[in-house]
Amino acid sequence: MVIPMRQLRLGAFMRPVSIHTAWWRYPGAAKDANFNLRHIVSFAQTLERGCFDAFFMADHLAVLNMPMAALKRSATVTSFEPLTLLPALAMVTQHLGLIATASTTFDSPYHIARRFASLDHISNGRAAWNIVTTSNPDAALNFGLEEHMDHGERYARAREFYDVVTGLWDSWADDAFIRDVESGVYFDPARLHVLDHKGKYLSVRGPLNIARPVQGWPVIVQAGASDSGRQLAAETAEMIFGSSNNLADAKEFYTDVKGRMAKLGRNRDHLKIMPGALVVVGDSAQEASDKKALLDSLVHPDSGMASLSIALGTDASKFDLDAPLPETPETNQSKSGRQRIIDRARRNNLTVRQLAQTAGTYGGNAIVGTPTMIADEMQQWLEEEGCDGFNVMFPYVPGGLDAFVNKVVPELQRRGIFRREYEGKTLRENLGLPRPENRFFR
Repeated sequence: MVIPMRQLRLGAFMRPVSIHTAWWRYPGAAKDANFNLRHIVSFAQTLERGCFDAFFMADHLAVLNMPMAALKRSATVTSFEPLTLLPALAMVTQHLGLIATASTTFDSPYHIARRFASLDHISNGRAAWNIVTTSNPDAALNFGLEEHMDHGERYARAREFYDVVTGLWDSWADDAFIRDVESGVYFDPARLHVLDHKGKYLSVRGPLNIARPVQGWPVIVQAGASDSGRQLAAETAEMIFGSSNNLADAKEFYTDVKGRMAKLGRNRDHLKIMPGALVVVGDSAQEASDKKALLDSLVHPDSGMASLSIALGTDASKFDLDAPLPETPETNQSKSGRQRIIDRARRNNLTVRQLAQTAGTYGGNAIVGTPTMIADEMQQWLEEEGCDGFNVMFPYVPGGLDAFVNKVVPELQRRGIFRREYEGKTLRENLGLPRPENRFFR
């Protein structure tokens, strides 16, 4: 009996086009791409041609989260609102999953449930919700709050928020809408459930005024790596946007979260762990390295210091630039992001100046090399259970995206670890995830 090879999953983290601070300055890059629908449509169609599982769009609820000297160099100050953009992409694609970020701290469950149910119907079952608690304290000021909610409280609210949203998605049985023209009855009242939720953080009556989503629920995505984030993911997530920088850390994270799932009685295959990876493709190792070096050289020092300050949750400009990173206070922002910066500084004996340069260039996992080298590394992570796939970040667009689809994808397919065509019509079918049962109706 031939045991089938594990299949790699690939998402594209578009943000909405690239993670690297200097992507828009790279020679040949479409510098307005993050706010140009024509470009983004082209990128989505290229991803679908490459059989990617999903287009993953981050979101930002504030602009002024860094000094103006750095902010003026950032292309992320303007981008489309995800739940406005993704329905447009649904109209020009047929298989590509559509993942949008939406905050549990600054939005209401009814809005979230309604928007994602709409996207799932519009796309015929390709929607996914990336649950975030929002770490940027400046976002609070845009929603009538003087102080950001405490980290632990944000995750506790997120857990209740998830229960409410999924409960609203289950408001209607799949067969509720009978539309009997002869009797004049549009729906069966016995197949409608009123949620009537009253909890610690939320009070929502329901029901949702949209039929149950095509997928039952849109796919649930989560990205937190702190202990609270890992536990929320183990309880709720079906995809994790991971942040491990090396295989050893990735395997520890994979084992931990899948182990937590087992303790909760969840099937470990019903969660896909997909760490982010900035992938730079070259026809030779030297060419790829040169591309990455050129890209990094385009990051202005002001951007690097601002990125470091954001990651640490404190003003890094006060530190001695040529000394090691000093002890920094705990932050109410991203716990895992802060710890990754500190670990990298200690592991590589970096000065604050050196650390700022890496923070500004993108300090996460980078895979740089030929298509064969890139496929080798991805296959190793997959086979050694460091991941179930990757959320690929492109160094610039369209060239970096085109290189991956045209050169790396065929190599992964040749090895038999990546699809040549989509398995189904919905994102759940393509990811190998079950359709959730309705908790109120059988």
